[in-house]
Amino acid sequence: MEMLPIEQLLPELVKWRRYLHRHPELSYQEKETSAFVAGKLAEFGMEVRRSQTGYGVTGVLRGTSPGKTIVLRADMDALPIQEENNTDYVSEKEGVMHACGHDGHTAILLAAASYYSSRKDTLKGELRFLFQPAEEVCPGGALGMIEEGVLAGADAVYGLHLWTPLPVGTVGTTPGPMMASADEFFIDIIGKGGHGGMPHRTVDSIVAGAALVTQLQSIVSRSVDPLSPAVLSVGTIQGGFAQNVIAEKCRITGTVRAFDEETRHLIRRRIEELSSSLAAAYGTEVKIDYVMGYPPLVNDSAEAERFNRVAPAALGESVKVITLEKLMPAEDFAYYLRHLPGCFMFVGAGNPEKGLIYPHHHSRFDFDEDALLHGVKLLVAMADSALNEK
Repeated sequence: MEMLPIEQLLPELVKWRRYLHRHPELSYQEKETSAFVAGKLAEFGMEVRRSQTGYGVTGVLRGTSPGKTIVLRADMDALPIQEENNTDYVSEKEGVMHACGHDGHTAILLAAASYYSSRKDTLKGELRFLFQPAEEVCPGGALGMIEEGVLAGADAVYGLHLWTPLPVGTVGTTPGPMMASADEFFIDIIGKGGHGGMPHRTVDSIVAGAALVTQLQSIVSRSVDPLSPAVLSVGTIQGGFAQNVIAEKCRITGTVRAFDEETRHLIRRRIEELSSSLAAAYGTEVKIDYVMGYPPLVNDSAEAERFNRVAPAALGESVKVITLEKLMPAEDFAYYLRHLPGCFMFVGAGNPEKGLIYPHHHSRFDFDEDALLHGVKLLVAMADSALNEK
């Protein structure tokens, strides 16, 4: 295989990304995407491993001399959104689009695999190119692949996210906690329905629910340490079906975000305590379904320092390297970081001059494809540094 420099991979990068964008697949349904990835890895001469618990694919490349084992990861799934862009690579699947950049992540990792495959004779150690399904939907695809052993014997793991809130030409990360956990709650309040004109013969679930919504807002402001960022948001409150009927049932749902396990479990406990006490005070019953989602994403401090060390040299003076603020969105890359030291990095991909201003998960989301090359260079720089470190 010809040893092309990274810059010459850009045409293939764009080609792969646009193909994937035209053919998106939802979480847990990435059959054709994984087949495409596996085919490319086979073309590169890699050992290809297919997941038995989903559509994950891992390409394995072993060098000619012993060394460390490094894992590079990309996610492959799309979202249930009808695309409203007018590009020539617009999604061909009704109601499904790559609205978060996972098509770009997959193309970036394929390019990194191609790059290293052409340099196998000079490679020390082992590289694993992990293409993960189902990042967008809990419980996520990371856990199944970890259980199958994709991290076994590895020394470090790296991943990245194209990010349109950052302008193209910017990359960043942060040591320690960087992305929040994402938990969900579903609270059902059960009262006694009846005539709206005779409330004394009912138990009003909506009144109890309204009181609970108000009290839930006190958890972050009064129970959580002010120096520990956290969010509790009520997303829906549903109850009743007519203006003159006391509602028997009311449902409240919401999300909780935190950056450490202590705060995360404190908020859960306070939600359960407040729900039970409010229900008792209003004479209702309560049922709580609390779903623990992705944990906080915590970068290894030494690996974040590696990023700060290698990114400027790899990307050149035209790319700005920054320390990011914490982000409330969640990522199941967090699970990999519970097992191995590693770093999750953000690659700026927005560009107002090209009209690329829409946020992630928007029907007109798109990104500057110049960011693809930055992503490949960053992954290669991190892997090279780790593989050659004594």
